[in-house]
Amino acid sequence: MFYTTNAIVLSKLKYRDNDLIVSCYTEDFGVLSFLLRGVLKSKKGSAKTAYFQWLSQIQIVIDYKPNRTLHTIKDVKINEFYISLHTQVVKSTISMFLAEVLVMSLKEEEANQELFQFLTEGLNWVDKNENVANFHLYFLFQLTRYLGFFPDFTHSNQYKYFNLTSGSFEPQSTSVYSVSGEEFVVLKSLFGIKFDDLATIKISSMQRKNFLEMLMLYYELHLGHFKKPKSLDIFSQIFN
Repeated sequence: MFYTTNAIVLSKLKYRDNDLIVSCYTEDFGVLSFLLRGVLKSKKGSAKTAYFQWLSQIQIVIDYKPNRTLHTIKDVKINEFYISLHTQVVKSTISMFLAEVLVMSLKEEEANQELFQFLTEGLNWVDKNENVANFHLYFLFQLTRYLGFFPDFTHSNQYKYFNLTSGSFEPQSTSVYSVSGEEFVVLKSLFGIKFDDLATIKISSMQRKNFLEMLMLYYELHLGHFKKPKSLDIFSQIFN
């Protein structure tokens, strides 16, 4: 049966000589993979590959069948025409890095309207704004809310340590995975704000780098299948 759904492109992989396998996070079905047959064979087909850049927002008509590993796309169109996300070096690097994180984080084939709305809101914001130095930190921090391990801030004003394994604040360091100091301060600064407040957070490039590494460890501890993104080193070099 054919369905129309909005989707965010997570990855694409060349398959055989002329085919592509594309993974998307869809609004109505969660993560789905699609086989695009012969899309690399002709100029017309090659033009279609432009729809499937990292984190592109598209609307697709799909032949969806439950329990099928690979689905097919009948039609596709752009939902959101980006201004700078795929053309500015820093932003395109952000999109590459976040796409890799999302590929490893979003595994379940189920719809989550709130998560989909958060993703589109974040992508539209970073595309239209220039001060994006802290965007990836806030995006990854907020993403944990939808993945099931958002920090418990109940005692954040009383305690001085954050335990990465429990996701809670503690009065003293009880684990090798407890953090304090600058990472602790940055973590608290990201709580209770919105995308438009990011410019008010003043942190150095080194603090940004250290906090990102802490976040990646936090993801690894709570997502058994998560591994440090291959693009992390490239991201750090270009971004810092």
